[in-house]
Formats: sequence, C-alpha cells, structure tokens
Amino acid sequence: MTDKKRDELIRQLKTEVQNHPDLTVMSDEQLRNFIIQKIEEKQNWAKTSSPEAYRELSGLNFRERNQIVSTVYESIRGLGVLGQIIADPEITEVMINGHQNIFVEKKGWLTRLDSRFESRQELETVITKFVSQAGRSVNESEPIVDTRLEDGSRVNVVMPPVALNGPIVTIRRFPKEAMTVETLINFGSFTREVAEILQILVEAKYNIFISGGTGSGKTTFLNALSNFIPGDERIITIEDSAELQIRCIDNLVRLETRNAGPDGSGAVTIRDLIKSALRMRPDRIIVGEVRGAEALDMLQAMNTGHDGSLSTGHANSTEDMLRRLETMVLQGAEGLPLEAIRQQIGSAVDIIIHLSRLRDKTKRTMEIVEILGYDAAARKYEINPLYRFRETPGNTERNVVGRLVRTDNPMKNTQKLINAGINRVI
Repeated sequence: MTDKKRDELIRQLKTEVQNHPDLTVMSDEQLRNFIIQKIEEKQNWAKTSSPEAYRELSGLNFRERNQIVSTVYESIRGLGVLGQIIADPEITEVMINGHQNIFVEKKGWLTRLDSRFESRQELETVITKFVSQAGRSVNESEPIVDTRLEDGSRVNVVMPPVALNGPIVTIRRFPKEAMTVETLINFGSFTREVAEILQILVEAKYNIFISGGTGSGKTTFLNALSNFIPGDERIITIEDSAELQIRCIDNLVRLETRNAGPDGSGAVTIRDLIKSALRMRPDRIIVGEVRGAEALDMLQAMNTGHDGSLSTGHANSTEDMLRRLETMVLQGAEGLPLEAIRQQIGSAVDIIIHLSRLRDKTKRTMEIVEILGYDAAARKYEINPLYRFRETPGNTERNVVGRLVRTDNPMKNTQKLINAGINRVI
C-alpha cells in the first residue's frame, strides 16, 4: 500500500471511529477491536466493489495492519504521532516545531522524522490532552507550560502567539529504570576508582554540586549519586518537574513546584519548598536544579546543619558554576554584599562535579574539584582539582578516547571524612 493510500485509509478510519456513538464507553481493547473490524469491513466491501482497493487492502501484512490500528488508536485515545514516537525506547529527546516538523535525538544524534501531524489542530489537541492530564493548562493567555507525561518524561510547551511557527513541544525522556553508578561506569562516564571516591564523599556528607550544559547528564548523574546515600536517612527532593528516580531510600519525601492558577495565585516555588523542607527534619535536601533566587536558600541549608545536600546547575565549567551561583544568590538577597555571598558559597559547597557532552555525543565527567573556601584578600575561590578528564591517543572526530585522571593534589578538607569515621586518603 502506498503512503498516500495508507494516509487516506487512516483518515477514513479515524472519521468513522470518532463518529461512533459508543466511542466514549469503549474500553481500550474494545476500541482496538473496533478499528480492526472497520478494516475488515472495508476489505469485504472492496472484494465485491473495487478490485483495485481490494488489492491494496488484501496486501496489508500483519505488521502494516497493526501499525495502522495503532496510529488510529493513538490519535483517539493516545498522543497521536507523538505516542508512536515515544514508544521507541532509544529516543531520548523529541522536538516538535509546528505540526509538520518533528526532530528526535537518538544515541546522541539529531534526525528529522518523516512523521507529522495532519494539522495544527491535531497537534493542539494532543498538547491539551497531556497537559490537562497533568493538571495544567496552556492557551493563548498562558502560552508556556512545563509539565510531564505519564511515563515521567519532562515536557515544555510554547504556544502561539509566542511561538511563531506553530505549537512547540520539547520532550526530555528518561530511562524507565533508574540510572546506576554501574551503568555510568559501563558508559565510560568515569572509572570504578572514581565511583568509590564519590561513594565516600556522599557517605561522609560532603555538599555536592553537579554542573554542566544542557543534555550533559546532570539529572542522570544525580540519580546515580543518590544510590550512595545510606538507606536509614530521611531525604527530601525538590524539583520543578519530578524527574529523580531515587529507589534506595524508604524515608523519602518528593516535592514539586506548582505554577500559578488562571487568577495568578497558588504558585509554589522552589524557594517555598526549600523553606518548608527545613521544617520537615531532613537529613539531606536534594534540589533537582537551582536556576534563580532559590540558590540562597539552598546555600543557607547547606551552611546550617544539612550536610550531604546535592543539587545541579547549568554552567560551562566549575568556575562558571561558582559565578552563576553568585548571580542567582544576588537575585534573592537584596542588599547582601557580594563578598558575603562569596564567603557563603565558599563555605557551603564542598565538591563540584562538572559534566560535558563531547563532540562524539558521549556524556563524560570532565572534572571533580574541591572548593576550599573564598580568599577575600586574593578575591577568588580556592579550588583544588582532584580529577580531570584527559584525552588519550586514538581520538577521532566522532570518537573521543580518554578518562578521568587523578591530579597530584591531595584532598585538603578531610574533616567530614574524620567525622564519618572514614580513614582513607583521597
């Protein structure tokens, strides 16, 4: 069957199924069976009325028929074309730029799909469906929304008139199984030796920031680090959209922000959640990502007895992460001198792990550094690099060969190791 004939058949089936008076009370299985029944009816009709149509319909193999059934079903009960795309577990990112342009990231590489929505209205219907399921709304008066799909995928939607080329949907997908340190070792993000050091740092309650650019694997890395947290602690996670998959903690509290309602009230910010979390007797606080004024509250928590806290932030390097923290704290600390902010950052943050996505699209740990404090006289942070990524012979444009290499610098801030009873030189 040609693509044109196939698309026409799908359009006919969708119209006939949507016009059925009992559609709303059909179960999912009944709906699928009804679509199959409609295909068989068309085959029977064509057998006596249209030899050409019969040749097309009788030529459908089992896989093709199932694909047509799934397409029609998804357009009515599911997410249409989007539902078929996210059924592919290898797709990690979906970018819909209007109803005719769909791009995906697969194994680190971007490609454009031949699939498309039939119309802008169909795409808007799909958007309304998954946004409303998450208890959110999006329209011309509220054209931007962050939400998630039922499988936990993070979604950003931008609608016209803000988006000039039609509705824009960006979906970041996450593995169904929580990422483990063992998986990251197998992916080459770091070595087993580094994993042992990270475990010690987490168990000893060092405050750790994970920095990196978009798509560098910060949330994945944070998930993996959480496996090292002792199971008898009380952990509170705070996120814009719940993405963390922490499985090893029984006493786990998960908090998520909430956007303002149509009347502009009811918003719950990360700052609100951090302040509330401090009253919930946490052993550690994990903030999925700091982007603004909440950095001040996070640093204050780290400095007031909540050691072992973890968070991530967008930055191009370790030094850039420190400067970005300064900027974010200034947003929430009116009148606080810059030197005081720097002293607080230098005191609160113990370790920064910087990640990057390299030219071959692999995600690597580039640097692990110790923050020793802020030197007011020299007006700079005291940074002690512990590990740095080094490329080794055998590199090509599409294949980066290298590993984290231990520097000659011994770890200097060892008091938390002593307090945890860990007798090991790092």
